[in-house]
Amino acid sequence: MMNLTVIEQNGQRVLTTQQLAEVYGTDTERIRINFNRNKDRFVEGKHFFALTGQEKHDFINSYQIDTTWLKAPVFYIWTEKGAWLHAKSLNTDEAWEAYERLVDEYYNVKENAINIQMLSPQLQALVSLELRQKQLEKELEEAKKQVTAVQHRLDNIDRIDTIGDLRQRLNRMIQRYAHQNGIPFNHAWKDFVQAFNTAYRTNLELRRQNHINKTGKDISRPQFLEEMGLLDDAIRVADKMLNSKVK
Repeated sequence: MMNLTVIEQNGQRVLTTQQLAEVYGTDTERIRINFNRNKDRFVEGKHFFALTGQEKHDFINSYQIDTTWLKAPVFYIWTEKGAWLHAKSLNTDEAWEAYERLVDEYYNVKENAINIQMLSPQLQALVSLELRQKQLEKELEEAKKQVTAVQHRLDNIDRIDTIGDLRQRLNRMIQRYAHQNGIPFNHAWKDFVQAFNTAYRTNLELRRQNHINKTGKDISRPQFLEEMGLLDDAIRVADKMLNSKVK
């Protein structure tokens, strides 16, 4: 495993030019030359950070980096994407193998979580209690969401008179959907047709129009759905529309 001092900037791991050169089996001058030759490909904040002034001074001191770098006008540090561009510029087997190891063993490594077994029994009990409390809070929040969803559905059922035939029930459900979303009744029907077509991979309006042309009888959508034996499917779609916005 690579023995690298972990250095971070803006919440991500980075490497100094010196570290990068050592890992890639080259020297800092070669890294500098490659950077200057391909400067148009490097994007600051994506491939590298350029530290100057007090920020440079504080960074070098905080990570106990060789103070000779304080004399440099700009101190460069490299992100994972920047390390990739340097590996591409060097284009040696050693550099590419080192880059793969950097990704696995440095850039993508998360800090180890605390091993509670290393704590005293009292602290272990406190940590376990805290973790259990967080789990209970999460479960309670999920339960509240489920209750809200059920209540929302019951409210919709209460507002829709289930007495009457399925055509009337479907009409009332579409009316409820229009009111719930603040849209005209005809727009609500358009939403229903689109949802029905998506659910059952069909073209409801085309089928209804073909039926009208064939029979010479202009019928409503609920009537057509009834004649085709599709009212139960339509009720399911409308029910899903009424309850789809619950989070």
